[in-house]
Amino acid sequence: MVTMLEARLQTQQRNSQETGLWSSGFGMKLEAVTPFLGKYRPFVGRCCQTCTPKSWESLFHRSIMDLGFCNVILVKEENTRFRGWLVRRLCYFLWSLEQHIPPCQDAPQKIMESTGVQNVISGRAPGGAGEGQVPGLVKKEVQRILGHIQAPLHPFLLRLFSWALLRFLNCVFLNVQLHKGQMKMVHKATQAGLPLVLLSTHKSLLDGILMPFVLLSQGLGVLRVVWDPRACSPTLRALLKKLGGLFLPPEANLTLDSSEGVLARAVVHASLVPLGLWTGALAVLRSLWGWGRSPRVCVRVHLAQPFSLQEYTTNARSCWGSRQTLEQLLQPIVLGQCNVVPDTEKEQEWTPATGPLLALKEEDQLLVRRLSRHVLNASVTSSAVMSTAIMAALLLFKHQKGVFLSQLLGEFSWLTEETLLRGFDVGFSGQLRCLVQHTLSLLRAHVALLRVHQGDLLVVPRPGPGLTRLARLSAELLPAFLSEAVGACAVRGLLAGRVPSEGPWELQGIELLSQNELYRQILLLLHLLPQDLLLLQPCQSSYCYCQEVLDRLIQCGLLVAEETPGSRAACDTGRQRLSAKLLWKPSGDFTDSDSDDFEEAEGRYFRLSQQSRCPDFFLFLCRLLSPLLQAFAQAATFLHQGQLPDTESGYTEQLLQFLQATAQEEGFFECADPNLAISAVWTFRDLGVLQQTPSPAGPMLYLSPTFTSRENQEKLEQFIRQFICS
Repeated sequence: MVTMLEARLQTQQRNSQETGLWSSGFGMKLEAVTPFLGKYRPFVGRCCQTCTPKSWESLFHRSIMDLGFCNVILVKEENTRFRGWLVRRLCYFLWSLEQHIPPCQDAPQKIMESTGVQNVISGRAPGGAGEGQVPGLVKKEVQRILGHIQAPLHPFLLRLFSWALLRFLNCVFLNVQLHKGQMKMVHKATQAGLPLVLLSTHKSLLDGILMPFVLLSQGLGVLRVVWDPRACSPTLRALLKKLGGLFLPPEANLTLDSSEGVLARAVVHASLVPLGLWTGALAVLRSLWGWGRSPRVCVRVHLAQPFSLQEYTTNARSCWGSRQTLEQLLQPIVLGQCNVVPDTEKEQEWTPATGPLLALKEEDQLLVRRLSRHVLNASVTSSAVMSTAIMAALLLFKHQKGVFLSQLLGEFSWLTEETLLRGFDVGFSGQLRCLVQHTLSLLRAHVALLRVHQGDLLVVPRPGPGLTRLARLSAELLPAFLSEAVGACAVRGLLAGRVPSEGPWELQGIELLSQNELYRQILLLLHLLPQDLLLLQPCQSSYCYCQEVLDRLIQCGLLVAEETPGSRAACDTGRQRLSAKLLWKPSGDFTDSDSDDFEEAEGRYFRLSQQSRCPDFFLFLCRLLSPLLQAFAQAATFLHQGQLPDTESGYTEQLLQFLQATAQEEGFFECADPNLAISAVWTFRDLGVLQQTPSPAGPMLYLSPTFTSRENQEKLEQFIRQFICS
């Protein structure tokens, strides 16, 4: 579930200077940009069909694409039970009085009777009453901790707060859009009477306040919101508890060997598992006041398809196979000690190791981490792509030296259509010219508009740190083109040793690329890239993803099959040798015994297409990943300059300063980003380039003995740079 800020065209509020620049016409037909192809919008955010097949089928609303959006802050006389002129003036207040607030009187008793708390009271858990504590005192301690976490809801305060928030949201936003079909799926999931747990990617600071209001207005009850107790005064904490706020006790984050935290974690676990969770921050209130002074915008709330957690825990364990660390998979290949990519998956977990997570068994920890990857995949794919992301990608990766507006209009329409063709939603619509004008006005701090002859405009990205901002915006478009971008960079790596990257496209197009070579290059890049970028579902095999990448390159016309003499035609399916073992093999089940099934791929070859549009599209796809890969390559260059040992945060700051200094010298500001520096440090740690040891000041990083030599550092940099297209 994510909150998206959708730009609203407000041409009537443009200043006179912008109007003068845009007043010149091009003699072009006004083209409208719609957020769908054909008749329906694309449906996004479906749950995993492999891990939750029943939920995938039963919790899907069949007519979801026929349903539109509703404005949840639009409250009129018709939304109340009363009619009349006075009702029209008091409809907000009357609406808030009619909101259903379910009672939760038996929550303390349920928590006391939960298995975890009872184990602590009876002494079956470490630190429980069996270790010298009196059960009666333990019960009082449970009540004290529970009182710190939550308080009974106050219906009048909740209704008063809903009324005030409704008025405030109407002052700040033009509308708050909610897809009716997505909400129908959530309502269908609640009909079973089971608790509803909500997870967020927190794309906006508004989530903690906006989401409880949205769900309360849709009849889903009061959403429990987790607040940071350190940011609240005692008075504010008491008020927020009555409004449904939750505050974790300090003991819950103590180390696992601390007996004081055992009971607190048991109470927290019992308190939060029937309740929906949403994290918020007091900074929301401060930011909203600033928003109130700016032009009003639109907000869209996206809800991914619900799924049964019980069904997931049952089915997900059967999808676990053998895995190896990134160091085991890639380091021998980077150093030239091996050429064969191991037939196994990568084990890379960057989930924060919090106290409640470490309290679980190792198998349950793995289950939670892989569940987070499923949720992240659904959240990102259900997010709408904004016009600023499309514009930033065009300016940064296709026209960094400038582009005429007449050409930019056509390319903006083209890239929007390509995004919709890949099943992603967009959060804008309107006349193309007005839409591009408004988008450039949002990016006016990073873009310069220059008038040229014949009334056209030249759009030029401003050189400097503003390119870092454009890179962050363009990253929102990457999930839609990720498979093609990975494939294009893999092809670039395959051609790196054969054809110079500056060579003509025709010279690169004569090279034959075997399917096995493409698989190998794609696998190498998949292992190098972080999992939070790839968004691969944990039940998906890397070899299945390799085939998906290859299919995408063929579908978009970048690769064409090349029939070699004596080989079977790629389209000749009638002569394929299909064994019974392969016919009945479950999807994604690849083992060592399948090697003979892949032998047929040795005779399949491809070439780069010679269509006129292919070179530009190929470079565009490669450059989508260039900020991250450039950051990795420069991190490899920095290895002999970094001051080690150092803490992880300290070394990350060193690397960031190096990236910023290099950007000033070379002009490549796209990779001078703190998030990319963190990703590079974590990846090098998993790769075995950096090693970590405990110390009194915290974990310390130092350079691995293997990579103390400049030769191995250069091998690492060369391995990364093969995927970068200049």
